[in-house]
Amino acid sequence: MTRRQNRSWMAIAAFAAALAFGTAAQAQSAPADKATAASDSTIMVTIFFKHDQSRPLGELNAQLERQGFYKAFPPEGVEVVSWYVMMGVGQVVTLRLPASQLREVNRVIENSAWGAYHTEFYPTYDYKAVGIAKHATAK
Repeated sequence: MTRRQNRSWMAIAAFAAALAFGTAAQAQSAPADKATAASDSTIMVTIFFKHDQSRPLGELNAQLERQGFYKAFPPEGVEVVSWYVMMGVGQVVTLRLPASQLREVNRVIENSAWGAYHTEFYPTYDYKAVGIAKHATAK
């Protein structure tokens, strides 16, 4: 198993654990008035779309167009929380979606992004309100 495959399996295992134990883990939770709670069936995932740096950007964009990436991604019913370009790496997208849509997100990426991007997936949760509250009380 390659290092990359090993990392992917570790991310999948972490994601599965997050789904299985999502609402049971309260160690880093915030008071209800400080954070937006997601329903038990809603998950967040951050995807790194790493550019294939062996090819020029125009060629990558043409491939994405041919494969219908921007038409298919994100699938219907999936919310884009953030979508940034990370210079030297590629694009970083965080999605909020019903857990039942995870397979569809994966399928769309496999069919429309592979070849132009190398992808990595990470289970994600919103910690902004907690972090800001902790910063404010630490002064």
